Amino acid sequence: MTFVDLTFFVCAAIAIYAGWRVFRTDSMVRASFFLLISFIAVGIIMLLLAAVYLGVALFFMMAVEMMVMALFMMMFMMNPAGLNPMNMVHQEKVAMGIGIAAFVALSGVAVFGDFPSRPVPDGLDPVVSLGKELLGNSMLVFESAGVTLLATMIGVVAMTSHRGRFGEANEGSVPPGLEPGGDPAGKPQENDQKQQGHHHHH
Repeated sequence: MTFVDLTFFVCAAIAIYAGWRVFRTDSMVRASFFLLISFIAVGIIMLLLAAVYLGVALFFMMAVEMMVMALFMMMFMMNPAGLNPMNMVHQEKVAMGIGIAAFVALSGVAVFGDFPSRPVPDGLDPVVSLGKELLGNSMLVFESAGVTLLATMIGVVAMTSHRGRFGEANEGSVPPGLEPGGDPAGKPQENDQKQQGHHHHH
């Protein structure tokens, strides 16, 4: 077994295990990072198959997408850190059946499929040709999407910062009351301390 074969099997195992862990963890954030690990392993397999453009594009696109997803989940999801048990799969039996059927079908095509042998002509750069095919008429769309993602990341960082354009985020905030409509938690204790101080002075 060569080093390339060993790397392929290791990355394939990591991709399958991380993909399985996406649906087994209680945390949306952990699910995002497990999915990122799975995509990175698939990207390495792409590099081993000499698909340099697809492998590198997978690294950049999935890294940015999963980081943005994790940040948004930390801000807006009800259970981002998995503190409460939850199931990441809806209609579990149906999803499991579809997943197993798709895996068996794709594996059968990969193992038993008769793929044509079409060598690349001499002097043809496959990466350049693929780039022109994918981005030739869609360069403006990809550039716009890149600027949009950059603005989204900047906005997420600004929204999660403790200090905004109007001052500290915690300035003027009070803890919720112990009873609906009651005084903020901690305030009665401060008042009690003040009253005890006044009694001592008297």
